[in-house]
Amino acid sequence: MPASFLPQEIIRAKRDGRELSDAEVEWFVHGLTDGSIGDDQVAAFAMAVFFRGMSIRERVALTSSMAHSGTVLSWERSTIDGPLLDKHSTGGVGDKVSLVLAPLVAACGGVVPMISGRGLGHTGGTLDKLESIPGYDAQPDAARLRAAVQSAGCAVIGQTDDLAPADRRLYAIRDVTATVESIPLITASILSKKLAAGLDALVMDVKFGSGAFMETLDGAFDLAESIVAVAEGAGLRTTALLTDMNQVLGRAAGNAVEVLESIEWLTGSFSDARFDDVVLSLGSEMLVSGSLAPDLASARTMLERARRDGSACERFSRMVAALGGPSDLVERPRQYLGEAPVTIPVHPTREGYIESLDVRGVGMSVVLLGGGRRRVSDAVDPVVGLTEVRGVGERVDSSTPLAVVHARSQADAHQAADALRAAVRVVDQPMTPGSVIARRVARR
Repeated sequence: MPASFLPQEIIRAKRDGRELSDAEVEWFVHGLTDGSIGDDQVAAFAMAVFFRGMSIRERVALTSSMAHSGTVLSWERSTIDGPLLDKHSTGGVGDKVSLVLAPLVAACGGVVPMISGRGLGHTGGTLDKLESIPGYDAQPDAARLRAAVQSAGCAVIGQTDDLAPADRRLYAIRDVTATVESIPLITASILSKKLAAGLDALVMDVKFGSGAFMETLDGAFDLAESIVAVAEGAGLRTTALLTDMNQVLGRAAGNAVEVLESIEWLTGSFSDARFDDVVLSLGSEMLVSGSLAPDLASARTMLERARRDGSACERFSRMVAALGGPSDLVERPRQYLGEAPVTIPVHPTREGYIESLDVRGVGMSVVLLGGGRRRVSDAVDPVVGLTEVRGVGERVDSSTPLAVVHARSQADAHQAADALRAAVRVVDQPMTPGSVIARRVARR
């Protein structure tokens, strides 16, 4: 074994700013996977990358090696009818886009094996939302995943134990060593799971604002450029949209309440301009990337038709049933999703118009209710959360609340209400919110 393949020598090289070879990166990831490299050395490596960064070539090597650290899904093309497409979001509050986007794209001819995550900090997790559906298997074995994809054209699931295990270990160490925010490591973490899923194309939703991990547009742009460049370098066609997270996306934040809002969107009984724009813009990029539409305008027309004619909703129902949920969830959602015992409207301390929101604070009010985790081991309460959340420029007063809190107790409800009021600034004059889609990043 060359001396440079000792863990401490690789750490030293990165600490001193040297570019690592593909072989060195691959060797380190192998040790990360089989445990031959200790947690202290992995932490030191992560910190060295945090301060010294990585070239695009190094990021491609790290991402590809992590993707191949476990099972890489293979798809029998004769059993699927369409390109394998996916979308990934960097996380936000009220972001239930995946729940409607996967069946919407499937109804337009895409095949969507979507690997999603749980809530992290103030942001909600797609898997936590789906697990509020009784019986839904968010981590199926490979056979059930393939069966669901064949039946519905989509399956929204979580990362299994054998999918990119190097990422799971590295992330756990980053989480406790203050290295989560490293763009090279974020890039590798996201894309290693997507490469392991065997996709044809990926669309990224990179969020910025008070409710996003990347608060500034410049930071989000740097992350989007990194993801697109590394994905393309690893052979995965990728585009990214930068979307605003200075407001809650949609009108609900929680778990069951977001599933209910998703069903209402698919059935046409709920719409919200910002939410609609994010869903249809991401979906259009997916259809064009998969050569299912010639241009974004045609793709948007296809998506709108699939929502209007009920085919997207039918795909959602088939997905839920194939993964163990009730086959009549769409017809009787409240029966299955349940309701919190306490609901209270949260009125502002003064009437006026919402000027701004601390969306992280709004998300933390859901965590206070039990709809998110304060510790990794915490269970998530599926029925608590917020509904009727107001946005920038909207009037609030004694008859129009900031939101409605759904809680287990009056004490919990009032604590969350106080946190919500503190997160909202109300002024005398109405404000005009900015566009929810800020920028597009693509290599081709």
